[in-house]
Amino acid sequence: MNISIVGIDLAKNVFQVCALSVDGTIAWNRKVSRAKLAGVLAELPKSALIAMEACSTSNFWGRYLLERGFRVAVIPAQHVKPFAKHQKNDSNDALAICEAAMRPGIHRVSVKTLDQQDIKTLRTVRRRLVQQRTATGNGNPPISGGAEK
Repeated sequence: MNISIVGIDLAKNVFQVCALSVDGTIAWNRKVSRAKLAGVLAELPKSALIAMEACSTSNFWGRYLLERGFRVAVIPAQHVKPFAKHQKNDSNDALAICEAAMRPGIHRVSVKTLDQQDIKTLRTVRRRLVQQRTATGNGNPPISGGAEK
């Protein structure tokens, strides 16, 4: 198999997987169910770069692929969008992810460990609590039950 880059458009149950060959042509671009994704990934050469758009599950899949010896690129959505051609659909999105991964100057996000994700969650929750406390403190006092004169 001469696959050099694989772009995965992540979703809940059905993933769109696009594979580019060494010469840059599309080898295949197909839908893969969650149950069959591991089998499809196992057939890919370890030298292939697996690219995904940064989203809520990209860290999970990034860790999964790194554990299996693949090279992984997580690309922020704003860097993938310029490569999307025609109408927006899963097939075109997976192809855009492949094309963004081919570009040398595109910023990539590192795959977060579980500990890093936990710390980020704690910081986010704390920030929201501080914002809510400040908003409550700055708000109008509650109106008493009596009629206004």
